[in-house]
Amino acid sequence: MIDPDAVAPRWPGVQAGRGHYESYYLRAVHPTEPRGVWIRYTVSVPPGGRATGQLWCTLFDRNGARPSAIRVDAGEPVTGDGAWIRLADSTFGADGAVGSATATTGNARWSLRASSEQPALRHLPREWMYRARLPRTKPLSITPAAVFDGMLEVDGEIIEVNGWPGMIGHNWGEQHAERWIWLHGLGLAGRSADTWLDVAIGRVRLGPVTTPWVANGALSLDGERFVLGGLGSRVAVAETEDSCVLRLRGKVATVTASVSAPAEAFAHWDYANPGGGMHDVVNCSVADLALRVERPGRDVLELTAASRAVYELGRPVDAAPA
Repeated sequence: MIDPDAVAPRWPGVQAGRGHYESYYLRAVHPTEPRGVWIRYTVSVPPGGRATGQLWCTLFDRNGARPSAIRVDAGEPVTGDGAWIRLADSTFGADGAVGSATATTGNARWSLRASSEQPALRHLPREWMYRARLPRTKPLSITPAAVFDGMLEVDGEIIEVNGWPGMIGHNWGEQHAERWIWLHGLGLAGRSADTWLDVAIGRVRLGPVTTPWVANGALSLDGERFVLGGLGSRVAVAETEDSCVLRLRGKVATVTASVSAPAEAFAHWDYANPGGGMHDVVNCSVADLALRVERPGRDVLELTAASRAVYELGRPVDAAPA
């Protein structure tokens, strides 16, 4: 069952004079091939300005060329009539995502339905954090594990989507974190579809100071969730443009996650902050993931997911390699 608060759009209620960004997005991966799609419906509201929308679609294929990455402006966003968000003729809601995008870099259209029994995952540890002004980035997963069916067409290639595992996410805020990492993995070998990892790690600028890395998220093992990170929980991070190693602690489990993919498997984007400034973002939605799970009194688990993970790294443009 979909959580109404998890899907509720926030941009219509933005206070005058404040900036805002918001995204509904999905990812899905082929059950057996190193191929996946990432689709994003996004809203940007500059301080004192009007909301505008963009559509993003990226097809990843480790057996092919570089990702096909498409982004188009899509006018003013609206909501209602069953759609969490509508951008022109493209909609995203409880019935799925239907849309199209045509740009100089390519064209795509999609009609995807998702089924899931997984409840929402709120990465932030307190409900008030989603209502208060701080923190200024609000991540959650509407469903951290789902199964997709439908159709994609990218640059003239029609792709049937039958039983592709994936997820649906929703985030919003007044500004992006100074640096962030998003890691999502599923399809872990030898485990049920209720096994997944979904964590957001960020460093936040507070005036002249940037905080250490803070992680929030969860690991699900066959449906049993283990909260990871949180305020005051130490996280070890070693990141590059095409790989990352994280050590995440929780009350019950400690997880070491290693994720990587060839450099050519990443899409590169620029993300604009509502109040100005840009972030450079690399994303691979068909990365390789290895997990080591330690729990007191239990055997250590070693889990892998080949081409089934997302690794996304965002940082200010002036901090990105030339």
